[in-house]
Amino acid sequence: MTSSTLVSLLPQLASGAAHTHALGFAYEGLEGDRVRIRVPWREDLVGDPDTGVLAGGLVTALLDHVGGLAVWIALDQFEPIATLDLRVDYMRAAEPRRALIAEARCYRLTHSIAFVRAWAFEDGPDNPVAAAQATYVLSSRDKREASK
Repeated sequence: MTSSTLVSLLPQLASGAAHTHALGFAYEGLEGDRVRIRVPWREDLVGDPDTGVLAGGLVTALLDHVGGLAVWIALDQFEPIATLDLRVDYMRAAEPRRALIAEARCYRLTHSIAFVRAWAFEDGPDNPVAAAQATYVLSSRDKREASK
């Protein structure tokens, strides 16, 4: 069970950093161990003005960020982490002039690494724009384990 303190911090963690605030990331919710954030469609976030589709780099940033949130959910606390590896498979173009939602789940924690899967979509994860596989370094875990 996730602590209520961490859950209460998720909206701030989703959009509180300068870059996530500038991009318009917003917390959408938590269901079990899956966390969701949303980015609105905005003209300044479009990658191809002819199609009106959001930029691929934005999708990557969205997937990376929601993956980090999923790690904190799995740890049941906020602590420093860093993206070690991020692979994004773009499966189709995003629909023009539509917001994107990203959902992630941390499916395995080791002593120093968290493993995450994430998806970006408009309506549901069964029709993803992109899917990601990521790993994150758990920088405080060694210190925490040593203090026990």
